Amino acid sequence: GEWGGSLQLIEEQTFSGVSAVDFTSIQEEQYDVHFLTVENTIMSGGESSVGIQFYENGVLETASVYQYAAEYGQTDGTFGESKNTGRDIMFLNYANYGNGTNDNGNTYAYLYNLGNSSKYSFLTTQGVLEDNTVVKMHFGGGVLPQASKVDGFRLLESIGGRTMSGTAKLYGVKQIWVT
Repeated sequence: GEWGGSLQLIEEQTFSGVSAVDFTSIQEEQYDVHFLTVENTIMSGGESSVGIQFYENGVLETASVYQYAAEYGQTDGTFGESKNTGRDIMFLNYANYGNGTNDNGNTYAYLYNLGNSSKYSFLTTQGVLEDNTVVKMHFGGGVLPQASKVDGFRLLESIGGRTMSGTAKLYGVKQIWVT
């Protein structure tokens, strides 16, 4: 567990019936790369996605400054993309959840440069979910295109007026420095 690339658990949160989940102790000074999993996520009312916003020096960035691009595919043969250069969130999963009995999703993301005030903060993500018996996959990435120290983030239901349940785990990716 101490070699470069190993994962060090920072925080785990299980949530139910909430519109947002905050991670505000992310150890951004210790890790250049973070790994986030969002597991067994269910959306009330379906037709929503999990988004993310960053805290910059303790202040949540909610303006339409985020950029993202995502590709998605479905077992019914549908494929597509989504991209935006001025959105108030980035998507951790772009494809919408359904509201069927067993509909849920799982996604993971790598987050880069969060604690470095002289660099942009990036993420890459991929995952899978079920939407009324149609399985959907997605992969993509995003950026907060302003140099700032990111010291936390918020996971949120992307449409508004709905809630989400699931488990999120945040890890730091250990690096070995050679001098």
